[in-house]
Amino acid sequence: MAKVTIDHQTFEFEGSPMVLQFCLDNEVDVPHFCYHPAMSAPANCRQCLIEVGMPDRDRATGHAILDEDGNPVIQFMPKLMTSCTQPAADGMVIRTHRSSDIIRRAQKDNLEFLLINHPLDCPICDQAGNCPLQIQAYKFGPESSRFEFEKSHKPKQIELGPNVMLDGERCINCTRCTRFTDEISESHQLTIIERGVDNYPMTPPGVVFDEPYSMNVIDICPVGALTSRDFRFKARVWEMSSTPSITTTNAKGSNCHYWVQDNLIMKVTPRTNMFVNEYWLADEDRLDYRRFNDNRPSGPTVDGDPVTWDLAYEHARGLLAKCEGAEILFVGSSSACVEDNFLLGRMAASLGADTPVFVEHAVEGAGDNWLVTDDKTPNREGCLRLDMHPLTGESLRSRLSSGEIKVLYVLEEDLITSGLCSAEDLSGVQVIVHDNSISNQLVDLAAVTLPAAMIVETVGTYVSENGYAQKSVPAKAIRAVNRTLMMSIGKSRADMHGTPFDKWHHEENLVDCLPGWVSIPEVAHALGQDLSFKGPRQIIEELADSNEAFAGLSYEGMGEIGIQLEEVAATA
Repeated sequence: MAKVTIDHQTFEFEGSPMVLQFCLDNEVDVPHFCYHPAMSAPANCRQCLIEVGMPDRDRATGHAILDEDGNPVIQFMPKLMTSCTQPAADGMVIRTHRSSDIIRRAQKDNLEFLLINHPLDCPICDQAGNCPLQIQAYKFGPESSRFEFEKSHKPKQIELGPNVMLDGERCINCTRCTRFTDEISESHQLTIIERGVDNYPMTPPGVVFDEPYSMNVIDICPVGALTSRDFRFKARVWEMSSTPSITTTNAKGSNCHYWVQDNLIMKVTPRTNMFVNEYWLADEDRLDYRRFNDNRPSGPTVDGDPVTWDLAYEHARGLLAKCEGAEILFVGSSSACVEDNFLLGRMAASLGADTPVFVEHAVEGAGDNWLVTDDKTPNREGCLRLDMHPLTGESLRSRLSSGEIKVLYVLEEDLITSGLCSAEDLSGVQVIVHDNSISNQLVDLAAVTLPAAMIVETVGTYVSENGYAQKSVPAKAIRAVNRTLMMSIGKSRADMHGTPFDKWHHEENLVDCLPGWVSIPEVAHALGQDLSFKGPRQIIEELADSNEAFAGLSYEGMGEIGIQLEEVAATA
């Protein structure tokens, strides 16, 4: 196998990888700005410079020339090379800043050039604390600037589109943003204008940067030149916690990070998963965070009046106990996790009711064959694998009008807003609903409401449209945190230690809600049914043993990047 030596350490490799990516893959840190693994390498930032050499060979014999110690004599190239465009070769010897004074000096000088016209506005920049330029300036750059003249000025606070703001003075011309629109999204909505020190990215004349993936340029910008108009100046990176999870805007299951301050979701950014969304995230996934914070119900109700959880469970028991199984319709949710829907099915079976149905939320033509799908729910595939079937408005209205249904038990769905029925159709029907938004029109009609935790507050499993199972963990706390949630949420987060006396901490941001895998077993227990599990992990273990569609599934197997159900089933 081919070998390459980097800073006196030998690595084996196959093929012809570029040195920079090979170094990064092997945890050898090489500073860079313009390079991104998903795009072409223009080599214009010059920060990833290395010394490259090959064993010197006798031209007559072709044998390597050895020094007096018997080691090959290395002939280094006369100029420094950019590692992002330099392919690795067998026998190659590479020096980075770790072993070369020349490279250290080159990187220091290069950073000095990049910072000549860069504004010294780190204290007010959204990128501060998470800025590659700032980090590398501290690690590899000069201690101070020798440039004592007026800097070049460029346009500031330019609204490129509805979601992205440009500060031209911060741009270092890495061209990541323009290459993204040319090579990845192919919208071609950004280009570089002007020349020399005056150039910066801009939209062509008459063009608005409004593509559905525009906010990805904010993530890949190595400085603070491109920022989010929505998040601008709201919080600092060190004031927030970051939790790996998945998005729920559609059925793709894109991987993301939820950023939390004071127990509120502040923004959503992509998380790399090469099997799902690679490095990217759709704008609709990023801007969906407000529903996790706003219009949340807090505490259960009975006939519209606030009550304790125990009283709500007892009242729900009373309604269900009066009916035969055929008189109860259980409606699951393709927005709820597999664990909640599984327990709902178990409770329906214990009462002799039919298998729960679920509501489809598809918008024909909304998908783009990339990260946006027609299906606007994260777990339709999970519901189907639980043998649940879609509920149609015609069948629901027919059963309601016939008087067949006396109790409607709904998990995280708004049947009225979905157009499946009207408030008049539900006249005389007792409604029990696990709701997560006060805008749910069933709330005003419900005999019992049980506020439900959302994906950012619970542990749960979701199955994407292509059968990829992924696990969520809580990004924010709820009022009644149990052991499972406590163990899953970050223990070092500032908002976990706040008190009512801290001005940065607000108790009202703790929603009084519960995961379905907590509240559904409590309702069943009030009915004399035992649906108790030690936690969602045990629920998945039970499901994996009892349902072939989930065979072999486990939390350990899913990890942080998920797993293809068909693949795990084949090895189970």
